[in-house]
Amino acid sequence: MKEHIQQIVSALKRRHAVLFVGAGVSMSVGLPSWKTLVDHMLSELRLDESVMRDPDISYQTIAECYRLEHGNIASLCEWMRHNWRISPERIKRSELHRLIVELDFPVIYTTNYDSNLESAYDVYGKRYAKISHVRDIASAPAGVTRIIKYHGDFDDDDTLILTETDYFNRLSFESPLDVRFRSDALEATVLFVGYSMSDLNIRLLLHRIWSTWQRSGHEKDRPASYVFMYRPNPVQKAVLGKWGVTVLAGEGDDPQQSLLAFTRSLRTELGG
Repeated sequence: MKEHIQQIVSALKRRHAVLFVGAGVSMSVGLPSWKTLVDHMLSELRLDESVMRDPDISYQTIAECYRLEHGNIASLCEWMRHNWRISPERIKRSELHRLIVELDFPVIYTTNYDSNLESAYDVYGKRYAKISHVRDIASAPAGVTRIIKYHGDFDDDDTLILTETDYFNRLSFESPLDVRFRSDALEATVLFVGYSMSDLNIRLLLHRIWSTWQRSGHEKDRPASYVFMYRPNPVQKAVLGKWGVTVLAGEGDDPQQSLLAFTRSLRTELGG
């Protein structure tokens, strides 16, 4: 683990590191789980929660049904805006968010719809550029952290990747944000935190990056990629390892504390 931490920090110091943040980071400050969102959609659709026991039904399918029933997801976005807001005071009490800001990644991607990362940068007076549209890429000022909302932002309904159709459309990976990430991943060390790695979009994206390097004939020159996982299973480690992604296993009895301990180790190694 120490060797990998040193490699990540070395990439950070060279400004060749990308952080990819999942739901686990937002849940650390009390954001509701995906189940809470699914339960709300089921209630709005007057469906029993037993429907989720069908293996063919996912939360994306439920969101698709919600859009068909309501004509759009505007009311769902409004519910998320109301229920997924975390106060700046709570963000300030989060050691994990403070450490993320202090690590000073030049680029942060997140599949989270919430604004907790942006709030952390505001709390600590650190400049950033939020990117959820192609127009944001063009207008982002130089020299500040780019927080790229890879699955959209609930402050802008049109950007959200939430329903089954949204996910299917995204599988081509030809959107401006996909093009941007492919470019970043080809030149930088990527660290994933807060993920179970069950997200099909993310897994397919990792496979695409691996395939690109493999076809190039220069796979040995690929920057390292890592995913921090709490107690990963052997299957995950084998598959991700095949794709050139090193799994860093957490320790302890609590996943949030495990992630916090890992982030502290990065900050200690970075120094300053």
